[in-house]
Amino acid sequence: RRSTLCCAAKDSNSYTLTRWLTLRYDNKRKQETMDTFSCLLAVFISLFTLQTGEGLKCYECEDCHKEGNVPKICDLGPDGVCVSVTVLDYPKDRKGVKIGDKKIEVVSRRCKNSSEGFLAQKPLYCEVSKNLLHQQNVICCRKDFCNEEDPKLTPKRKPQEEVPDTKHFPTGTVVGIILAVLAVAAVCIALFFIWSRRKKEYSHEPVNDVSVDTNPLMGSQPSSLKELCEWSQSGSGSGLPLLVQRTIARQICLIEVIGKGRYGEVWRGHWRGENVAVKIFHSREERSWFREAEIYQTVMLRHENILGFIAADNKDNGTWTQLWLITDFYEKSSLFDYLNRTTVTVVGMIKLAHSSACGMAHLHIEILGAQGKPAIAHRDLKSKNILVKNDGSCCIADLGLAVRHDSRLDKVDILPTDRVGTKRYMAPELLDETLNMEHFESFKRSDVYAFGLVLWEIARRCSIGGLFEEYQLPYYDMVQSDPSLEEMRRVVCIEKQRPAIPNRWQNVEALRVIARVMKECWYSNAAARLTALRIRKTLAALLEQEDVRRV
Repeated sequence: RRSTLCCAAKDSNSYTLTRWLTLRYDNKRKQETMDTFSCLLAVFISLFTLQTGEGLKCYECEDCHKEGNVPKICDLGPDGVCVSVTVLDYPKDRKGVKIGDKKIEVVSRRCKNSSEGFLAQKPLYCEVSKNLLHQQNVICCRKDFCNEEDPKLTPKRKPQEEVPDTKHFPTGTVVGIILAVLAVAAVCIALFFIWSRRKKEYSHEPVNDVSVDTNPLMGSQPSSLKELCEWSQSGSGSGLPLLVQRTIARQICLIEVIGKGRYGEVWRGHWRGENVAVKIFHSREERSWFREAEIYQTVMLRHENILGFIAADNKDNGTWTQLWLITDFYEKSSLFDYLNRTTVTVVGMIKLAHSSACGMAHLHIEILGAQGKPAIAHRDLKSKNILVKNDGSCCIADLGLAVRHDSRLDKVDILPTDRVGTKRYMAPELLDETLNMEHFESFKRSDVYAFGLVLWEIARRCSIGGLFEEYQLPYYDMVQSDPSLEEMRRVVCIEKQRPAIPNRWQNVEALRVIARVMKECWYSNAAARLTALRIRKTLAALLEQEDVRRV
């Protein structure tokens, strides 16, 4: 039993010793681990301290390149900045007194940190306007001794060579510029396509001098201008086909200039032995040319007292494009020229007046129906725009300013243009700008006013018993030869003057009637004026009365 107890005691002591040794070994391992961790932590902290705790080193000096100036070394915190500055300044001595009158480049190196109020994240001190780079430049950096280099000054630009700083353009400005460029490009492309289309529509196609006789469109082969015009009215009533017009234009030979105006020139030309008038427009007057050709080709417009339209064409002479309008030719020229050259009898006076009134009435009247004609107002009626035919009657010409009335829509078809009628013949409502542009009757009434002045011009040249007046333009004794709108407004609207009527007219029935008609044409109140139809009937009755007297 003692031996058993001894064995048990030995086992117990052995276990205790083993347990103690194990615990001691574990504690030693833990201590070694802690020592290792502490060592690594100390190394990390020391490295971090070396990395972040050590200050930035920079050079520091004023006027560094001056003899005797040695740069110092300054230590900054981690948020410091090394600065190098070049300034264009006058040289100075050690006391700071200016030396000489010529500026030189002065370089300084400085140290800046947050303690001096310097913002490390946004260094405003380092920002220099581009307009000042020719006299000051600054470089800021954050590396040891990085301010060793001298900032360079840029040469001063001339005002016209200054280039805007595109870096600071607002995004909205850039987008706006791009959109504007795109818009201009789109407009240019659209205009190009419109121009191409118009050019294609009116350009010449080679016709190899096709003769009107051999043209299949002409059918019965008319051989004279009269037959040609009659043939053009037998169809739609709107004139000759475009191909025929171009063919005629190519067969015309220009002979001489017979007139000039603001639109261009009028030539006398030959077509198959017959005289024609060729009105050649300036290329800048394409709109007026197109408008006049369009009006002349209005359905049912042709009338014996409206100038006969033959053709319209554009011809390329190699330098510019000529715009041709071909009409009937009358040797006696305009009523203005005719009255300047000669006097007229009573019957001749009435015939000139009545035929002109017939032409104006035909323009003003609307013809209803499938082949109807819209009402048209001339807007530039005067003696120079009325031609005298060989039989002593008149026809109205120059429809470039004419307006048409669409009765279905009650709209006035007026050409947008800067061209206006002749100031001397303008009605009072045109001179004082009270004419209602939306009311077609207003345009007809202004035509009647101008026609009254034309009657006055004709009546003055009526010779009775060797007595007559010399030719003069209306208001010749009240305004200058080329009156302004202000002059005409003063005379016609403010002073309410009208051309004088000679006393001798009261002794002749025909002149007395003409005088009464012209007075009723130039009333200041446009609504009180006669209509073109009333004038035509009055003059027709007067003409018939004079014819009876002669018989």
